[in-house]
Amino acid sequence: MDTAQQKTSYNNSSDCKPDYVRLASEIKTWGRELGFQDVRIGNANTDMSEAEAGMFAWLEDENHGEMDYMAKHGTKRSRPAELVPGTQRVISVRMNYYPPNAAESWAVINQGDKAFISRYALGRDYHKVLRSRMQKLADKIQQAIGSFNYRVFSDSAPVMEVEWAQKSGLGWRGKHTLLLSRQAGSYFFLGEIYTDLLLPVDEPVGTKGSFCGSCTKCIDICPTQAIVAPFKVDARRCISYLTIELKSSIPESLRPLIGNRIYGCDDCQLVCPWNKFSHLTGESDFHVRHGLDDVTLVDLFRWNQQEFETRLAGSPIRRIGYQQWLRNIAVGLGNAPFSDTVIAALQSRLNDPSEMVREHVQWALEQQHTKKETE
Repeated sequence: MDTAQQKTSYNNSSDCKPDYVRLASEIKTWGRELGFQDVRIGNANTDMSEAEAGMFAWLEDENHGEMDYMAKHGTKRSRPAELVPGTQRVISVRMNYYPPNAAESWAVINQGDKAFISRYALGRDYHKVLRSRMQKLADKIQQAIGSFNYRVFSDSAPVMEVEWAQKSGLGWRGKHTLLLSRQAGSYFFLGEIYTDLLLPVDEPVGTKGSFCGSCTKCIDICPTQAIVAPFKVDARRCISYLTIELKSSIPESLRPLIGNRIYGCDDCQLVCPWNKFSHLTGESDFHVRHGLDDVTLVDLFRWNQQEFETRLAGSPIRRIGYQQWLRNIAVGLGNAPFSDTVIAALQSRLNDPSEMVREHVQWALEQQHTKKETE
């Protein structure tokens, strides 16, 4: 079938408008063919007043820390048409990311000389992977019906992605604030396509905490007690924020609680009962690269800036920059069991050009010396 015939086949004979029911079904099929495990459609005009009020209250309490961009766009986060004029629907997608053959997470976390990196970051940068696939999905729609208005997002703009994923039926918000799925747990990425197409919408499968019951495992396990209430995270205490988003010094009171988590934290997901239903990713881009699933802190601390830039090319970790990378590892080394090797590694960077790195190295050395004295 040529393009003209294909476009015509999506039109109703009576009014020449697209057959949106059929198109929605095809979009979901195309999405799965492109590697998304689920594709759902939400109404961009649905009531978001509760989520919007919650967002502003969270910001007013300064739970966003130094993430100024969270407060920058106001209601554009909750009102799609203010961000992309004419938006009528939100196509939400999810893609599994947990890599096969990765070292068991708790085994790494409990071995203090190792470096734990959140499992979503062991492969290539998901922003690029998801955006590319969603663009291909949009291209397929355009081939079928002709030009239409849309914009794709992957954690890249003021979009309340968990809220839209919940509204569209991809899952429900867990008490740790992440999206949960009865079929897939939480080890997946989310993406969105805003569009003016009047596609039929899917029904939600639940609201906040629908299938969490009385479980509080995610709240109880948090090393820094950052989940200050069900569905509320104080980012200023969250290890993911501290190791990724925070650009200045990590508060000293929180450093010992970080342990060996040098990029992100998976604890709340690791204990979630729903993740027994999670699936390994089939995407080679998300497979482990450079042995980052099971590597010592000392080995990573030895990388010079060129090695950091080269080995982490295409990785989400590269976004934090070399100084922040060293800062995080220094904290991990301070928390590691006493070792002359650790001491030597830290001493090698006592004169680092970065004041922030030097400060964290000095703190780590003090921790190591204290441990030696108590042996």
